[in-house]
Amino acid sequence: MKRTVRTAVSALAVTALAFGLGACSEAADKAADQVDKAVNETYEVTYEVTGKNVESIQFHAGGGTAMDPKLESETKPTTPWKKTVTLKGIMPPAVMPMSVDVASLTCKVIHQGKVLKEATGEQAMAGGCVAESPIVG
Repeated sequence: MKRTVRTAVSALAVTALAFGLGACSEAADKAADQVDKAVNETYEVTYEVTGKNVESIQFHAGGGTAMDPKLESETKPTTPWKKTVTLKGIMPPAVMPMSVDVASLTCKVIHQGKVLKEATGEQAMAGGCVAESPIVG
């Protein structure tokens, strides 16, 4: 009798576990589909930099991966400087200007007419303008 009860309880446990894992697997598959879509989707941003004596500007231009974006740079750019790039997936848009006249420095990241990130002065020089991918938000 005890053996029969143990067998029945074991069978129920295995069945419940199988249904539970099936539900988790389905949720995981949906999450993976959403990540794949986000990683492959593209979007455009425009970077803007203003200021005096800007030495260089580094920015994400779409190369590399989301976790290791390739930086491109322009040396001694004419300001105001503006660049539109196409990024993909969860890659963060970022522009990092360097200037000897920090007080006059401003950077912006713009997506579909909306300013995602803006920084001026020391903040623009120290960290630049790094925004979250609009695909994530």
